[in-house]
Parts: sequence; C-alpha cells; structure tokens
Amino acid sequence: MKNLFMAVFIYLWGIQLFSQGSDEEFNAYINREISESKIAGMGIAIITNDSILVTKGYGYADIQNKVPFTHNTIINIASISKTFISIAIMHAVENNLLDLDNNVNDILPFKLMNPYSPDRFITLRHLMSHTSGIQDDYTIYYGSYCYGDDSPTSLGEFLADYLSPLGENYSKNNFTNTKPGGKFNYSNIGAGLAGYIVEIATGKPLNVFTREIIFKPLDMENTCWFLSEMDITKHSKLYETRKFIKGWKEIPIYGLTTYPDGGVRTTINDLSNYLLCIMNNGSFKGNSIIQKSSVLEMLTPDFSGSYAKFWQAGKRIGHGGGDPGVSTRMYFDPGKKLGIIIFINTGSYDNFEELEDKVYEYGSSLLSQINNSKK
Repeated sequence: MKNLFMAVFIYLWGIQLFSQGSDEEFNAYINREISESKIAGMGIAIITNDSILVTKGYGYADIQNKVPFTHNTIINIASISKTFISIAIMHAVENNLLDLDNNVNDILPFKLMNPYSPDRFITLRHLMSHTSGIQDDYTIYYGSYCYGDDSPTSLGEFLADYLSPLGENYSKNNFTNTKPGGKFNYSNIGAGLAGYIVEIATGKPLNVFTREIIFKPLDMENTCWFLSEMDITKHSKLYETRKFIKGWKEIPIYGLTTYPDGGVRTTINDLSNYLLCIMNNGSFKGNSIIQKSSVLEMLTPDFSGSYAKFWQAGKRIGHGGGDPGVSTRMYFDPGKKLGIIIFINTGSYDNFEELEDKVYEYGSSLLSQINNSKK
C-alpha cells in the first residue's frame, strides 16, 4: 500500500512538474515574441470541446498608462466578425426568412447585377463564399472608416452607392469579370451586403439581431458592434509599429460603415464561449443557437475546398482578421478537438503561422496531461 501511494505521488508530481515546465516555456516564448515583434498586448485562449483551458493576457492594452491586456480587454476583432454574419444567416434560414440560393434582388431595395454577367444572379451562397464577383475598391472601402466614432453613413446607403448603377461610387471595376460562383475573390463589401440582407429579412439591425440570438445566449456580456453600445474606456488602445522604427504609433479607435465585415468588439473570454459553442455543433450549456445541421452546412465549402460560408475550412476551421492596429485569429482543429483564439492590439504582425503552431502545441500538451490524468 505504501509503494502504491508513493507511485501515485511520483506520477502526479511528474505531471505537475511537466505542466510547470510547459507553462514557463510557453510564457517565455510569448513574452519574447511580444518584445521582438514590438507587440503592445496580446490575449490568448485555448479551448477543447469540453471546456475552456486557458484565457490569458500579456503586455499592455494601454502602454502609456500601463494598463495590462487581459482576457477581459475589449478589442475590435476585424474579419472574425464575418462568422457572426454566417450564424445570423443560418438562423434566418432555419426560420424560413432567407434561402441561400435565392436571387438577392428578391429582397434588396436596389438592383444588383454583375455587369460582366448580366444573365446570372447573385445569391447568399455566393456572397458567403466570396464568389459573388463583387470586389473591393480599397480607396472607397478604407475611406469609409470613421476614426474616433461610429460611421455616420448607413450600411444600406453605402451599399446602394457602391453596387447600384445609380450610385455615386458605382463602377464596373467594383466587379470581377467572372460569373457568380466562378472564382474566389475575397470581398469585405460583399460581406457587408450579406449582413444588410439579414437586416432586411429580420426587420432588425444586425447588432440587435445578433445580440438576441448569439451574444445573450452565449453570455457574451462585453460584446457589441458599435462604439455607442459600450464604455469606450474599456476598449484596448490600438497601435502600429514598423521594423527599424522605435516605439509605437497609437491609432484612434474607429467605426466601420460596412460594419458586418469586421466590426465586432469583444473579449477573449466572450469569444471563447462562442468558439466553444461552434465546436459543440451550435450548443452552449445545453442550449442551441442554431441546429447541428446548420453548423454542418455552414462549415461545408461550396465552390472552394478551403472556404465555406464566411468560415475558412481547411484542417483548422475558423477565421483570421487584420485591420489598423489589430491582428486576430480564431481556429479549431476538429480532429484534435482543440481551438485557439489570439488577439493582438498591434497591426502589421507577420509571424502568425509560427505563433498559432506554438499555441496549438501548448494546448495539445495541456490536453494530453488532462487525458492522462483520467486514465
């Protein structure tokens, strides 16, 4: 009996030492990456199908005032926001408010047509897979960012001006010379249009609709779309930096006119609940925000083997994001049942592939320890 007790003690002690060693090595890597890449702050989450293993912050949300970046720091997450449009659309499809394959002109208040393919109509399926033929004029698109506040221009007004032949910003160059469904061409404005269609179909602004069907059910208490919906003092500062230039340049927080394509503001903690829900086929704490069949449809590519309906769908499923002062990632590996989230409040970060691999490796080691302890 004494020998058995000693064996168990040594085994558990070994696990603890291994865990401490892994923690120290991982934290050292993150702190080194922050220093060498001149990152202001970073938040990380590691998630399994069963639970949230890690939510942690590093560095600063506000360098000048030495405010730490934590798992509760609010930041705009750029194109990860597109996945929320997908959930909203699938929810509307379940309730017979939308059909993925209908002509969007059946619902839009203005006429939409690719001038290079006038005989082919555009569908939500095309928009969600970035094969609609709509392309971004970046001068107009980035010119619509509103620094310091929410955009005063409505989403519908911007889209009509850009996509309708009667619009002030309309041009044939706003479209590719390919038929709908023919070629992948990533379009933020196309994503904004998909969000606008949700608003028309549901009769509610997207921020209100997503709060009702996603944010509240998933306990995402610090998540919103607009600056006017939050306490701005809780928002992370945003920074840009360049190699060979000393220090950081602070960027004013901003609102997006085409806000569905990148305007969600959330925390590591809140987004962890969201990813946990997706990894569990739309269920969170026993309640479903969309049906399992809708999740499967949402994550299934239609025209490209690596992109589904506003979700990247390779070996790892999720989405990344980049905007002024922001670099983000949210992915899960369905085979390993392991997900990760990374927020960085500094733009122009270019070492994400290595960083993602390191976070996955650390998560795998934690998961291995848990599985071994259950044997």
